[in-house]
Amino acid sequence: MADPQGLEGSQPVDLTRHPSGIVPILQNIVSTVNLDCKLDLKAIALQARNAEYNPKRFAAVIMRIRDPKTTALIFASGKMVCTGAKSEQQSKLAARKYARIIQKLGFPAKFKDFKIQNIVGSCDVKFPIRLEGLAYAHGAFSSYEPELFPGLIYRMKQPKIVLLIFVSGKIVLTGAKVRDETYAAFENIYPVLNEFRKVQQ
Repeated sequence: MADPQGLEGSQPVDLTRHPSGIVPILQNIVSTVNLDCKLDLKAIALQARNAEYNPKRFAAVIMRIRDPKTTALIFASGKMVCTGAKSEQQSKLAARKYARIIQKLGFPAKFKDFKIQNIVGSCDVKFPIRLEGLAYAHGAFSSYEPELFPGLIYRMKQPKIVLLIFVSGKIVLTGAKVRDETYAAFENIYPVLNEFRKVQQ
């Protein structure tokens, strides 16, 4: 991984994959894995430096590592959720590191059914957007209530992605299981954003 933060901006953009010329940057990957053994959370919390466990508040050990910078939720059932990685490979590497920590504490942890559950990406189209017009024209997919939340929530059907669209031109895309869904959703919405581009006086 020579490109830790996924700085796609430094390479020329592949216009066959990204006709808009904009590549959404992945901000957070959520993955799950099954360690396939029962865990004593109290013992883990007492032995691991980088762990916190407050069973009254939450039924999982919260563990953090610096590289890749991630947080894991580790449940007594042996199920684990890993968040915070910036790429799929980093998410898998982090999950493996957590599994290794659990093994070193004396549990027969395996590494089963690793799965990316959610990918969050973001980008900036660099022009302001008329959210009222967009919400009106795409009413079936949009919910826009500026007094509750400043962004327009756009629920795309194909691919099944939720986009948060802000007046500023900043876009957040969430719900993808593979990064290409994030890219496809952005390419689908880009012509719509262009159509509702705010004309600067």
